Amino acid sequence: MLKKTIVACYVMALTTHASAQTNWPVVTQQSKPWTRWWWMGSAVDEKNLNTSLQQYNQVGLGGVEIVPIYGAKGFEERYIKYLSPQWMKMLDYTVQQSNALNMGVYISVGTGWPVGGSHVTVQDAASKLIVQQYELKAGTPLAQSIAFTDAKQKSSAVLSALMGFNSKGEAIDLTGKVDGNGNLQYNAPSDLKLYAVFTGKTKQAVKRAAPGGEGFTIDHFSKEATANYFKIFDTAFGNSSHGVKAFFNDSYEVYNADWTPDFFTEFKKRRGYDLRNYLNLFISDSNDATARLKSDYRETLADLMRENFSTVFTQWTNKRNTLSVNQAHGSPGNLLDLYGAFDIPETETFGSSYFPIRGLRRDSADIRNVDPDPNMLKFASSAAHAYGKRLTSCETFTWLSEHFKTSWSQCKPEVDQVFLSGINHVFYHGTTYSPSDAKWPGWLFYASVNFVPNNSLWPHLKGLNEYITRCQSILQAGEPDNEILIYWPVYDAWHNAKGMDMPLKVHDIDHWLHPTRFYKDLTSLQNAGYSLDFASDKMLEQAHPQNGDVRIVSKGAPHKVLLVPACDKMPVATLKNILRLANEGATVIIEQFPQDVPGYNEPEKGKQELKALIAGISFTTKDQLQIATTGKGKIVVGDVNAALNYLDLRPEPIAKQGLKFIRRKKMDGTYYFIVNNTANDFDESVVLRNSASTVFRMDPLNGEINSLLHHQQGNVTALRLQLKSGETTVIKLSNAKETAIPYRYMQPAGEAISLQNNNWEIQFTEGGPQRPATKKTTGIKPWTAFTDDSTTHSFSGTGVYTTSFTVKNKANDYLLQLDKLYESARVIINGKDAGLIWSLPYELKVGKYLKEGNNTIRIEVCNLMVNRIRNMDRNGEVWRNYHEINFVNINYKNFDAANWKVQPAGLDGDVKLVPLK
Repeated sequence: MLKKTIVACYVMALTTHASAQTNWPVVTQQSKPWTRWWWMGSAVDEKNLNTSLQQYNQVGLGGVEIVPIYGAKGFEERYIKYLSPQWMKMLDYTVQQSNALNMGVYISVGTGWPVGGSHVTVQDAASKLIVQQYELKAGTPLAQSIAFTDAKQKSSAVLSALMGFNSKGEAIDLTGKVDGNGNLQYNAPSDLKLYAVFTGKTKQAVKRAAPGGEGFTIDHFSKEATANYFKIFDTAFGNSSHGVKAFFNDSYEVYNADWTPDFFTEFKKRRGYDLRNYLNLFISDSNDATARLKSDYRETLADLMRENFSTVFTQWTNKRNTLSVNQAHGSPGNLLDLYGAFDIPETETFGSSYFPIRGLRRDSADIRNVDPDPNMLKFASSAAHAYGKRLTSCETFTWLSEHFKTSWSQCKPEVDQVFLSGINHVFYHGTTYSPSDAKWPGWLFYASVNFVPNNSLWPHLKGLNEYITRCQSILQAGEPDNEILIYWPVYDAWHNAKGMDMPLKVHDIDHWLHPTRFYKDLTSLQNAGYSLDFASDKMLEQAHPQNGDVRIVSKGAPHKVLLVPACDKMPVATLKNILRLANEGATVIIEQFPQDVPGYNEPEKGKQELKALIAGISFTTKDQLQIATTGKGKIVVGDVNAALNYLDLRPEPIAKQGLKFIRRKKMDGTYYFIVNNTANDFDESVVLRNSASTVFRMDPLNGEINSLLHHQQGNVTALRLQLKSGETTVIKLSNAKETAIPYRYMQPAGEAISLQNNNWEIQFTEGGPQRPATKKTTGIKPWTAFTDDSTTHSFSGTGVYTTSFTVKNKANDYLLQLDKLYESARVIINGKDAGLIWSLPYELKVGKYLKEGNNTIRIEVCNLMVNRIRNMDRNGEVWRNYHEINFVNINYKNFDAANWKVQPAGLDGDVKLVPLK
């Protein structure tokens, strides 16, 4: 019945007056993928910069993000000191050439990571809290001097406070009683336990630093340290950005930096009490009082980092009419607020995710022992959505697999998952600048998928790049369309007596994220088909209703409901803001009211204020829900799913059918980016919860746009959707008068033409170390299966499979299917380029290139770099020869591929042409 109705509606649509052709959004620099561009030793020159940029442009990269790092050995005379006049000359040339190619340039604010350098003084370097304890007996002078005992810290550690505590826990400030030699000039009337607080230095240096960038990591909590850090950039750049479109800061990765020299003053100003008076409790790790003190301490660190680093950084870039980019994850602060303080929040992927896509290779020996959670990426995209920032970027494919073993087909589901998390500005991790005289494989950086011209897969990278460009052109357009804004109760994480600064790391989410009710609600709702963004306490302070929706700022994304998950601790101010939003017209779901406040300062008073606020709400009960109409809005308390049903806020049913999606809204309609990363092909009727006058299927793989039959019923749209395992599509529900060629659903029209047993010729056109001789074979097999020629085992490059075949009674169209492909292919039929096959499923529509009678097909296959690298290591050739970390494997051990197995290369199994109706 559904299909008949769709046909009727579609026929009716075709008879209406003329409409415009629908198209993909205009391609821009930013809709293309960019790449992290490592300048090893900053040993760059104009000729090689120009050549590299030309190569990147030809394959469809939109820009580069320059990060200078350690150099290659033997090229020291070419090293250029960071930010020197010569370095700036090379940067200016890069910007000039990029502009000519319509590409963009970002640069990091420092070399390597984390931020720091040779000009960072000990005073401005990252600081840490050091506490020493003494026993002072009544009436007896302290025999020891109050001095730091660690020789490594003696020259830099400064006494910040000396507090004494009597048997009743009462504090006495003795800081002023310590003389210049560290002697305590005090006669105690009773026994005291002394706590000496020193501000020490972590002495952490910049990792992977380039020449001129070596030095201490800065104190991110000090405004003076941040301002001083940028002075060297003031000298180099003046008041201009030199054409750089954004300045980038890599992930925090600062270790044991849990203090700053004026912390006690800042803490008292912000939290309302003197932390020194509670040092005896603060350094403990076992009770509620300590957890409350440390919650206040962590909140203060978060404030200082946001105000003294993030805000200062962004102000510096904006003064030069350019943008700030920052990776906040791993920082000791509220990630949402830290991401939100920058123009472009940036997250990162690390490791390989499991996808049950049919045919997707994932060898456990070649992946990091991590389980990436895409919801970690949503902290960055949520901040961007909240503040109306158009772009959320992502360092993508870090350690996706072992070196030289990553295919473009493995990249696609990973980047799809990134897109589903709200990311729309992808940066590859990445590309190493390499001069033309560097022996193959050229200069390479560890921890990366090698997006470099020396990669044997490079000829087919354009396929991945064009796919990402089409996806991002949609995902950067309009505004996000996520119906639920969910509050993130960070105080529950901060209320922990153990540890100190609590950096919220990607690798620690099993501790601070996964056990929470917030996370359980988030994943349950996503699985049901709801779309969500996260909100912090600070965001709720700024939020306001607009036409019944909740927005953090006026240009931010709208949300139909604010969801407050069950949490233990909530500031009184936050609950007041939630109630204010409801009173002003917002709809709020509260899973369970909090019963406690965070922090140490008068918690009982705070609890009573919470109770009073809750008691002031007049509820009625319906189906186990408590419902209150307050002002212009509504509060629903109870089970989240029951509350959503009561509010008639329905999920997208396609989630229950195994598909994942993300929506964007534009003036001309709603766009659904839909992914089938399951093991099964999908061919079912689906319902999308938006209306449409016309529906289009937009294929980001090949750019085709077709109209779809659909059935409109109220505010929902029904249609038939075909997606094979591993495929994606964009469905546009258009409210404009647009047209496109009708989509033909795939349906076989007879027996397939199998080429498996044909006579094939395999010719090797480019690659090395030696090109094997041309092979002739009956039947299809990988070129590595030829055991009589050792060059086929060491070759990485392009092998061209050629055969001829006959077509009789030509069908309307044909689907070329490659059973096994190692790793990507360009298909040439009868001398015409039919396109690339680089992602699963390995197939391509080719009917328009076929003819009745005899046909010739050439399949130009590119394999991985791995076999050539293996051969070099077996022969003892030196190719990894760098300063610093040199080149490591996926487990950070010395890299050696000598004992790896030969990886299959070429085609295997069947090659079929399936006739289609």
